[in-house]
Amino acid sequence: MGAPVIYELRKPKELIPNKQYPCLFVMHGIGSNEQNMLPLVQGLEDHFYIFSIRGHLQQAQGFAYFSIQAFGKPHRDVFDEGIAKLSSFIDFVCEQYPIDVSQLYLLGFSQGAIVSMTLGLMRGNSIKGIIALSGYIPQFVKEEYDKQSLERLALFISHGQFDQVLPYEWGKENAELFRNLHASVTFNTYAEGHTVSKQNVIDFQTWLLNDLNR
Repeated sequence: MGAPVIYELRKPKELIPNKQYPCLFVMHGIGSNEQNMLPLVQGLEDHFYIFSIRGHLQQAQGFAYFSIQAFGKPHRDVFDEGIAKLSSFIDFVCEQYPIDVSQLYLLGFSQGAIVSMTLGLMRGNSIKGIIALSGYIPQFVKEEYDKQSLERLALFISHGQFDQVLPYEWGKENAELFRNLHASVTFNTYAEGHTVSKQNVIDFQTWLLNDLNR
């Protein structure tokens, strides 16, 4: 069976036979592609198998994981389809590659953060950590999705204080929701708009490498 999505793979140059590796799934923003996020994770391939995933929908000059009917409101059926494809891809990777299934991480920006947080709620403690950069959680996900136990899950959530695309308050709400579900949350803010600053990259990479050892 082939992969349910298109992806770009980065991995350690010298693989140790019979070793299982931590895995990082990377999801881009709307209108982008699987190449766009790779500079943000440069160097992490020394520690992880990294799968940068292309959204399955053509969108402007790039791709998307779902379409939007109104501000902050994805089309439910398209969103559900995108989440199902991403969840299936996680299962596919764990079967096809030497992955340590106890060390699965998700990283996303904007749309990528939205689907990462949704997958975390859905898959619960099967995910070890999430890095969610400037996203939100759709209301129907909060109200209608089945949520799993999150006591093992750790998150690095960040949001620009001057985000002109997705309000800063939504970032605060993300952190509050996961804390209420007993996940471990680090919430960082930056004097930026809807972007990922160099300091943000340094901070989330540091957090991620530290979390590997917990």
